[in-house]
Amino acid sequence: MPADYYELLDVSRDANESDLKRAYRRKAREHHPDANPGDAGAEARFKGISEAYAVLADPEARARYDRFGHEGLRGGMGGPAFDFDLSDIFESFFGGNPFGGGRSRRRSGPPRGDDHETVVDLDFDEAVFGVDRPIEVRVLVSCADCDGSGAAEGTSPTMCSACEGMGQVRQVRQSLLGQMVTAAPCARCRGIGEEIADPCRSCRGEGRQPEQVSLVVRVPPGVDSGATLRLSGRGSAGPRGGPAGDLYVHLRVAESDVFVRQGDSLVAELPVTMLQAALGASVPFDTLDGLQELVVKAGTQPNDTIRLSGLGVPRANGRGRGDLHVVVRVDIPKKLSKSEAAKLREVASERGEQVEGGTAPNRAERVRDDVDGEESPQRRRKRRQRQ
Repeated sequence: MPADYYELLDVSRDANESDLKRAYRRKAREHHPDANPGDAGAEARFKGISEAYAVLADPEARARYDRFGHEGLRGGMGGPAFDFDLSDIFESFFGGNPFGGGRSRRRSGPPRGDDHETVVDLDFDEAVFGVDRPIEVRVLVSCADCDGSGAAEGTSPTMCSACEGMGQVRQVRQSLLGQMVTAAPCARCRGIGEEIADPCRSCRGEGRQPEQVSLVVRVPPGVDSGATLRLSGRGSAGPRGGPAGDLYVHLRVAESDVFVRQGDSLVAELPVTMLQAALGASVPFDTLDGLQELVVKAGTQPNDTIRLSGLGVPRANGRGRGDLHVVVRVDIPKKLSKSEAAKLREVASERGEQVEGGTAPNRAERVRDDVDGEESPQRRRKRRQRQ
């Protein structure tokens, strides 16, 4: 069975509010864990004492306890009908932990400055290889005249008289669930915990002023459109010396006329003539790393791919680069000279291919050629006549 709350505080059942406070002060100091190092049961005793005071200090909870005992403090599902914070109870009496441990109230201090956003446009190769890009942003910076304090020269901020430097005001009220403690930012000092009697004339007590700031953004290799860089502490300075916010740089990468990015890989096209594709050739191609001589093998077909290892986009983990895939595009001439057309018709005739303006051997001759592996007399005679 849980211990009797009156016995825990060592008070009589008709103890008034003052008796309860004095008893709790005495017991809390005596049994606080920090005052009893090495005593494993000190924390449990301290919690029981704080729980006893939380119930007996609340008239409604105390009435239920006096009438129904511990069962009167439970909700319909068997759970506790009220809750409390040991730190709030202890701080309400002692203004913090007198033994140096646990949680204590602290002034919130000047708030953090605002974050800012900007957009940086990059060329395609800048995104691939990285770049240091100068930018300008308009942010709030610490006031040089008051060094960010907000107070005029020769003066300094003082503790807020409304919140006593805590930056927040707490209110304790009674409810059906016991004592409810609410906290809100102090309206007098706006949560900073300080007051300024003589504000700085340059910043009017804000401790900061707007300014156009020049920065250099170091863009790492391999970024893509939509990536965002976070520059810590490059946003606006907080009021009255508060920490600065961050600057978020959104990257927008221009498209390339030559390359298409697919993750860490690049894809490009290599135009070749039909004769280069058929006979083979060495064709110059301008990669992002400089000019390369690409070998087009004889018999290359349209959409065949030449893979250049390590000439793609740097990987995000810093381990090398992707590949460059060059897709062969065979260009067919739209117009030929008479001599060019004649030569191609001759080639077509030799290969037994029917083309416009040319003659093809009959089927029997082509079959004999295929079987014998040599030119038939009839085809040889016709070829000589054409010459």
